[in-house]
Formats: sequence, structure tokens, C-alpha cells
Amino acid sequence: MKQAEFDGKGSCIRWTETPGEEPARVYVHGLGAMSAVYHAHIAARPELVGRRSLFVDLPGHGISDRPEHFGYTLQEHADALAAALDAAGLTGVELVAHSMGGAVAIVLAHRRPDLVSRLVLTEANLDAFPPPTAGSSGIAAHEEDAFVDGAHARVLANVGPLWAATMRLADPRALHRSAVGLRRGSEPVMRSILEQLPIERVYLQGELSGELAGRQTLEAAGVRVVTVAGAGHNVMFDNPDAFAAAVAGRC
Repeated sequence: MKQAEFDGKGSCIRWTETPGEEPARVYVHGLGAMSAVYHAHIAARPELVGRRSLFVDLPGHGISDRPEHFGYTLQEHADALAAALDAAGLTGVELVAHSMGGAVAIVLAHRRPDLVSRLVLTEANLDAFPPPTAGSSGIAAHEEDAFVDGAHARVLANVGPLWAATMRLADPRALHRSAVGLRRGSEPVMRSILEQLPIERVYLQGELSGELAGRQTLEAAGVRVVTVAGAGHNVMFDNPDAFAAAVAGRC
């Protein structure tokens, strides 16, 4: 396990990694998740081994610290991720990022273009104020203290067992602030940033999640959008073969 301070007050973002060639692949999880749980089985596949791979847990999640004073906005998450990459001595990494982690990755590529050479995004949040069915919307619908004092337990009881298994390890206040920050989005908004980034960009959309809004505009901007057969939001679990092929650049 490795760590880097991210807030100037001693709080650390942490990650595990496997050695290998660079450019490194950096795996970033979604809201209430953990990177290794969602991505280690992908990085271990034959077509992907041999590359340095980092599994980073964002602040408030997994093995990283969860300071109460931290805001957990997309920008703050991106800056914390940048601190991890700086401490690891990395530039020009490939970011493989899921859901909220995809939004964080887009913001990082915008704020620190030296750190990112390629994005592989899995159902990343691209717009502010997603529909009420989004997981972040259900969390952000509560006031922060009300969520911490009771709604968090109800949310855990109502989400699926896979998400609950990692969400219960996230700090409730950090989880709520992250959801609020995700709904608020970035400035410029994530979709606009993604369309303008001068790097390779791949966007994976699960077939079962429906058509990606604004797909044609993204593709016109050079984003490769791949619909993954038989997959929902968690493409890396639902169709790991297709996911690994996309990370390897083979689809």
C-alpha cells in the first residue's frame, strides 16, 4: 500500500499497485466503491498484464482517509488523485475510470493535462443534475446530517448487495458530499471538457443501460463510444472480456 497527502493537513489518499512497464494504467472507482474490487480482476487478464497498474481509492472511500473538513467536490477529488500520481512519479497515464470516477478523471485531464494520455471511461457522469434514478441523486436528495444520522443505513439496505458491500466502507459524510459534488458537476461541465480533450478517449456504455445521450456529438468530437453487449452499469463485471479488450485498445 502507498499513500500521498492531499489536503495539506496530513490526510492521505492511498492505493495499491502492481509493477510493470509504463505508461501506467490507473484505475479509479465510482461513488461508494473501491478501485481494486472493481478492477483488479481486469488488470490481471493476460492481455493487460505487464503494465504498471495502480488501484486508487478516492478520499472518503476504501483505504483512503476521510477528513470531515474536506469538500469532496469533483475538483477536490481530481486534485487528490493528482497528488497520488505526483507521489508515484507518473505522467501520461491511462486512466480507466468508472461512473463518478470517470467524471473525476475528466476533470483531472483538464486540470493536469501532463498526467493523462488516455481515458477509458465506463458510464462516466458527463452532465450535472442527472435523473432521479441515478444513485448519486438518491443520496444527494437528503440533507447531509439527515443522511449521516439515518438515511445512510436505509440507502445501504435498498441498494444491491454488490454496491452495498463497498458503500458501507465509505464514510457517510464523504459519500454524501461526493454525491452532491457529482450532481453539481464541474465548470466547464464534464461533457464539454471531454469533447475538447486532445487525447485518446474511449467511452463504454452498457447495452442494458440504454442509448448514451449525446452520442453523436461525442463521436463527432473524436470520442470512441462502444456499446458493450449484455452489460449494465458495471461493465467490468457484466462483460469482462469486452471491458478488457477496450482497455487494451482492441475494440
